[in-house]
Amino acid sequence: MLAKLLTFSLLGIDAKPVDVEVDISAAALPRTNLVGLAEAAVKESIHRIERALANSGYQRPGDRIVINLSPADLPKEAASFDLPIALGMLAASGQFASDLFVNYAVIGEMGLDGNVRPVKGALSMALGARERGLKGIVVPIENANEAAVVEGVDVIPVGSLAEAVGFFTEELPIGPAEFSWQQAVEMLGQYDVDYADVKGQENAKRALTVAAAGAHHLLMIGSPGTGKTLLAQRIATILPRLQPEESLETTRIWSATGRLERGQSLIVQRPFRSPHHTISEAGLVGGGSNPAPGEISLAHNGILFLDELPEFNRRTLEVLRQPLEDHCVTISRAMASVTFPARLMLVAAMNPCPCGFRGDPRRQCNCNPMQIERYLGRISGPLLDRIDIHIEVPNVPFRELSDASPGTNSEKMREVVLASREIQQQRFVGQPAMVNGKMSPKQIRQYCKLDTDAESMLKMAMEEMGFSARAHDKILRVARTIADLDRQERISAVHISEAINYRTLDRNYWQ
Repeated sequence: MLAKLLTFSLLGIDAKPVDVEVDISAAALPRTNLVGLAEAAVKESIHRIERALANSGYQRPGDRIVINLSPADLPKEAASFDLPIALGMLAASGQFASDLFVNYAVIGEMGLDGNVRPVKGALSMALGARERGLKGIVVPIENANEAAVVEGVDVIPVGSLAEAVGFFTEELPIGPAEFSWQQAVEMLGQYDVDYADVKGQENAKRALTVAAAGAHHLLMIGSPGTGKTLLAQRIATILPRLQPEESLETTRIWSATGRLERGQSLIVQRPFRSPHHTISEAGLVGGGSNPAPGEISLAHNGILFLDELPEFNRRTLEVLRQPLEDHCVTISRAMASVTFPARLMLVAAMNPCPCGFRGDPRRQCNCNPMQIERYLGRISGPLLDRIDIHIEVPNVPFRELSDASPGTNSEKMREVVLASREIQQQRFVGQPAMVNGKMSPKQIRQYCKLDTDAESMLKMAMEEMGFSARAHDKILRVARTIADLDRQERISAVHISEAINYRTLDRNYWQ
């Protein structure tokens, strides 16, 4: 007897449909064969499933069982096939029958006691069920909130094999899980940090406001303890809230890597990722035989913070160059090529020298020129050229640290950022994700009009400071954002001057 169910397998962050076909041949030697390019985790599931059947009160078929996972050329390595295989074995052996298999997909890992455990990528699989035109998808209870985000498909939560059988035989009515966007935002959308916590550093906050307004990459240079990390950790509080489409796309990435917290349905705060400087290239961009997202994709629609930038392996940093320009990462393997989104804001921090006190008026630097050159040489010029804004973060004077009056807070900074983003939305009609920091050369020529004084100033800076063509475009993008903050249509010399000042550190330190 033959039974057929639909499930999904993750390839990167995308869910690929897989047909689970179970055929049981009577009067044949008892044996279970699993075919269809199954990896070790799937092959080992047969032993779990057989004990789960027995411990749930069902009979393990005593005939020859052939389980086919189609398409055969798609690698399958997750444990999410347990539940559909178990249901297929029961249906093929005649222990129950159902007409609902054609309307529902099934995912879930099983324990030896028959309980259903959560799996990775439930959100992508629910999206796949909707794309296939299915009525719904049966998922583990712990994945229900996550999968219920997808509209237009019923998400049926089950806690055990017996509950799944009861649903398909219609003996146990199970209603679809519900999701409330507003409730998720209220519960998960509040930040615990604020720029009011950072004393002083008003110039740095101004630069951060410019960076956030145009989604510009930022590098902070300063001695230890000046507040670089505190400033970076609060950038998300001044950025616009995630739109539903952005939130869904970001959640898909976190879901596929199993990083959603238990019971969490959606990512509603902009991600902030701060990997350690010992991270590998694959950890940063993604990799593996079945490619998985790395840190730059986990930071999609958010912030990637690289603290102690020169301490990172230079080869690891170099892999950032292409994603920063293309806003995506493509990983090619023998079996498949996978593309992950990587539209992020890069924020980096570093000391000016190995000891950290070069240029500090209160502490003496003990580094010799060769040590400083070697330290700064760990960051390549091409990578530095891709960072729009470079700022110095000086020590905070005691009078500012002891001042009881609050400094600029996140709410004020966010109001300015949102006003600038509104101007950019009107400029880039039909491109909701477009911002000044991502403008193409054609858009720069169209929207970055300079007055006579601004053009002269930029020309002088290019000749005297030796900026590259890429740096030229970066200056214009930043100047466009500064002009938007001032609500000016045309870029003036004041805007160009500030934008150039944000590019001088690469000349002061890398000369």
